[in-house]
Amino acid sequence: MTGVPASAAGGSSQAKGPATRPASATVPGVAADASGAVPEMGADMTGATPDEQGTLRPARGGKIAAAAVNQASVWNIANMLTMLRLLLVPGFVALMLADGGYDPAWRSLAWAAFAIAMITDLFDGHLARTYNLVTDFGKIADPIADKAIMGAALICLSSLGDLPWWVTGVILGRELGITLMRFLVIRYGVIPASRGGKLKTLTQGVAVGMYVLALTGWLATLRWWVMAAAVVLTVVTGLDYVRQAIVLRRQGIAERKAALEETQA
Repeated sequence: MTGVPASAAGGSSQAKGPATRPASATVPGVAADASGAVPEMGADMTGATPDEQGTLRPARGGKIAAAAVNQASVWNIANMLTMLRLLLVPGFVALMLADGGYDPAWRSLAWAAFAIAMITDLFDGHLARTYNLVTDFGKIADPIADKAIMGAALICLSSLGDLPWWVTGVILGRELGITLMRFLVIRYGVIPASRGGKLKTLTQGVAVGMYVLALTGWLATLRWWVMAAAVVLTVVTGLDYVRQAIVLRRQGIAERKAALEETQA
């Protein structure tokens, strides 16, 4: 092409452009980089600025901005349900202890608040995982809300004399102990929720709900057996989580030791 005017060379290139250019080079108004490549059609041009030739170039922080936009907002439906559950805790306590704590009408309203809290507990985690709404706030607030509503119900029932304190101690001690243990072994991995753990949560919710209601007769006897089943599941699943934590820690230590030996070899 020596001796060919630049205008002629440009005209020849334009004539052959549709047949020789890659698809990404057909993006109008976007300049190619040093290698001749141009941003793809899906590239984020938010905050792009024109260069000296008036051609748009992506902003330097475009990828970071795009990643921030793609993150789930704290104000999503899953977190809203979690916050609702937290707000229900003081309302539940007030209803539970109203008029001395033995009025059937107030106890029915307290049961309604407790039932709403349990139902939202079933949905918020599912929504967060299904629609990619998992946030750092949700990871912290969700278990706090779970323990708060259950702990409030158990303490109220024991303070009113409806439930032995040792039952409250076993359930709350297990919940707090397992939560602490999860944090201690998180460096080695995550202990997944088991089917037994989910059954335990459901049984606890049903049993506590039955105790919140002012039941009499055979229903009062039935709730005792449901609570007994909940206590057994609480202890059994707690021991299983301890076993999983020990195995997970041993595996983690062994893997780290093997990796260290391989590095030193």
